[in-house]
Amino acid sequence: MARIILMTDFSETYARDLLLGIARYAHDAGQAWSLCRLPLSIRDKYGMKAVVDYAVRIEADAVIGQFYETDEVGLFAQKGILAIAQDFRRRFSEIPNITGEHYLAGKMCGEYFLKKGFRHFAFYGIKDVVFSDERYEGFRDTVTSPGNTFSALIMPQVSLWNYDFDRIAGWLRELPKPVAVMACDDNQAYFITEVCRRLSVTEGYGQANIPESVALIGVDNDESVCRLSSPTLSSLGQDAEKGGYEVAQLIDRALRYPGQKLEDVVVHPTVIYTRQSSDIFVNDDPYIASVLKLIHENIGKRIAVDELVREVPLSRRLLEVRFKRAMGTSIYDYILQIRIQKISELLSIGMTVSEAAAELGIVDVKNLSRTFKKIKGITPSEYREKKSH
Repeated sequence: MARIILMTDFSETYARDLLLGIARYAHDAGQAWSLCRLPLSIRDKYGMKAVVDYAVRIEADAVIGQFYETDEVGLFAQKGILAIAQDFRRRFSEIPNITGEHYLAGKMCGEYFLKKGFRHFAFYGIKDVVFSDERYEGFRDTVTSPGNTFSALIMPQVSLWNYDFDRIAGWLRELPKPVAVMACDDNQAYFITEVCRRLSVTEGYGQANIPESVALIGVDNDESVCRLSSPTLSSLGQDAEKGGYEVAQLIDRALRYPGQKLEDVVVHPTVIYTRQSSDIFVNDDPYIASVLKLIHENIGKRIAVDELVREVPLSRRLLEVRFKRAMGTSIYDYILQIRIQKISELLSIGMTVSEAAAELGIVDVKNLSRTFKKIKGITPSEYREKKSH
């Protein structure tokens, strides 16, 4: 029986999902694992030695924790205990990490806003924290191009409910509108919603309305935060439960075969959950904005260009020309790219190719596979297999 200490912030969905994944592995393996949840306050109040002493006392096999880079994680190995770092501020070289594809997360959010027609972008993050740094880089690199603007505000880490209103408000006032803002996680995105609410309601500043002036997205899809937010918060989900399952596999293997080199566990971003905070399409051309909204609202249907033409007072040729000028591609190709992207997202969360096709009302699965491979370079089945590992 494995004894595992988890030292993390269990108020966060990410940590709870890791725990669910570990528990699922223990169940699948038919093993009775003992999981001890240890508050971070123990380390902060008494130091790392007290955590190690506690781990020895309960005969722990492994400790998973949100460690500071100054924590003496080597003390665990001296006592024969496996230590695994939950991606926090920096990755460790001497112990395995539970980390993530943070650059990809930033890239996905950038692509999401670009498809909505935004040209002004901003990022709100935490100073000297690896997941924030890399999400910032992915978002910045994706949205930076001629004609677009980009700004970032990187703040020192603070506890929940404690943020610098004046500095965030000053930054938001200066941003060109409408602006698409990515926050490094849901908690930081919540700060933005609070600042915008105070600016618009208390101070009557109309350029802070969400999503009309400030469209916003976070990361982790922490539903307690996303639904508490007003308006509700859009967020990029992560497959932390699968990450927890893989961590448990790693621990089990390490206990069975001591001395093996242990690799990092990588948690993958999955899909963006659109809620009120980003439910908008913008463009200098109101007709293009209207067409974009129609396309995305009807992504589960087989929508034709002629149907879109009927919704705006433009000829088909003029609409095509204006759409190509605004979005850099034809209407047909844009619809195709959006549908293939949606299929990719559904495959990433475990749907079969047939299930994903049915979700979007696609009957011809063979044609879908050909189109998917043309755009993605691999078949839907290969993509699903790749994402499952």
